[in-house]
Amino acid sequence: MSAAELERAVQLLVRQVGHWEQPRWAAAATTGNVPRADLVHRLVQEIANLAADAEGQPRRTVPRLDNDLALPDQVRVVAADLLAAGADAEVLARAAAEVTATRGAL
Repeated sequence: MSAAELERAVQLLVRQVGHWEQPRWAAAATTGNVPRADLVHRLVQEIANLAADAEGQPRRTVPRLDNDLALPDQVRVVAADLLAAGADAEVLARAAAEVTATRGAL
């Protein structure tokens, strides 16, 4: 798994949800019976955890912002952090799979 493949998965997700307004974020995801915003925030936290692990740093809780419209930007930021951490191919593959699975669940 290359950095380009993770970047592509993130771009597809952001393209899918970047124009959503609050009611769409609050709607239930197709799986898990949770709001879509919760599902995407879970993805943000998972990628942040992978980045922390790759950097050898402690995991930190990613704040849940008041405005769900910020979630696409949070996904971009944590993905960039993971790439900057120099994560190996296995970690990048895991992150891309999480992004793809989240897209499918929305």
